[in-house]
Amino acid sequence: MWSKALDHLLTHLFRHGRLRVTYPDGTTRGYGPGNGPESAVTLHDPGLPRRIVLSPDMAIGEGYMDGSVTFENDDVYGFLSLAITNIAAQGQPWFRRPLEALRWFKRRLDQFNPATRARANVAHHYDLSGELYDLFLDEDRNYSCAYFARPDMTLEEAQAAKKAHIARKLLIEPGMRVLDIGSGWGGMGLTLARDFGAEVTGVTLSREQHAMANARAADAGLSDRVRFELTDYRDVRGQFDRIVSVGMFEHVGVPHYDAYFATVRRLLQPDGIALIHFIGRAGPPGATSPWILKYIFPGGYCPSMSEAVGAVERQGLVTTDVEVWRLHYAETLKEWRRRFEARIDRARALYDERFCRMWRYYLIASELTFRLNNQVVFQFQLTPKQDAVPLTRDYLYREDVDREGRGAAA
Repeated sequence: MWSKALDHLLTHLFRHGRLRVTYPDGTTRGYGPGNGPESAVTLHDPGLPRRIVLSPDMAIGEGYMDGSVTFENDDVYGFLSLAITNIAAQGQPWFRRPLEALRWFKRRLDQFNPATRARANVAHHYDLSGELYDLFLDEDRNYSCAYFARPDMTLEEAQAAKKAHIARKLLIEPGMRVLDIGSGWGGMGLTLARDFGAEVTGVTLSREQHAMANARAADAGLSDRVRFELTDYRDVRGQFDRIVSVGMFEHVGVPHYDAYFATVRRLLQPDGIALIHFIGRAGPPGATSPWILKYIFPGGYCPSMSEAVGAVERQGLVTTDVEVWRLHYAETLKEWRRRFEARIDRARALYDERFCRMWRYYLIASELTFRLNNQVVFQFQLTPKQDAVPLTRDYLYREDVDREGRGAAA
């Protein structure tokens, strides 16, 4: 019964390229007209057809992790490219739509992130061994989308370009008080203190990131200008000239969007500026992959623009600039994957083969979601005061504009 249901599902989905599936009983079937890329997968567990029909993301991801799903030549990239392209084009067949609707109704529960749950979710991902992140991140440990202003940039250059671009949007002046929400390992905060003379407070819920960021500040001689606190953004008090948040909003959860932007509004000076950089979807609202929720980012969700903008409007903030980065994160993840695969033996020494398969699958699936399925990065520039920023965007790109000119509204 379940093999037949899986056969119907794959017949519906694969209208481009060719997928060969070897079922647990040894039968091999082909799907798709063969007018493009090809891939082959073998299912070794008799329970897999049922699990794939009920939850394809979870079944394939877990199957690859435990070895019950194998791809010809271990070509995870080729299989997921073919699958994502076809799923994006065809949508779900009628018999899976009730299951997708259930995911939709369940998503608010998945994204309910009060402070205690948020801490546990952060620890799941960000309190892994620091040596793991050393394997694939740049030296500054930027764990977010780089900005490839030129196609020939190295990862290090593109991450530096990202920070410089954000700093320009913030119109930083020496001595300004800056809050970094979700400060990670400190790269953005240290840059704003060192290169722009800002007084930075960073907040994170990760004990590992908190300890390393403060150690980096001390090593750089910047402890008098930047400090990192182990606290929830909702508990921050005071007023700040600027607020920056890079790659943290994805962990907030839709039920908390109003509280998030109300906090930004409360903490900003009347003429302050905030820059919120986050992963989003170019289409309408959706739900997070159950495999990603379980193994990678518990409580995580990448919103549509409409979901985020609605909360911004309700909190009385003026949206002064929205920028959409499309394939920059695909290129970032491509480089992370290349570095991780080149050092995978070191990852096995830290964890085990199952973890390495999980992490490789995560990096590949994430890259292809940006490349093939309309996932993007949004940058929202926000302020309580309409004329807090210049009337045109020239200040972002003109090297000859001095600091005073960039900071004054035209």
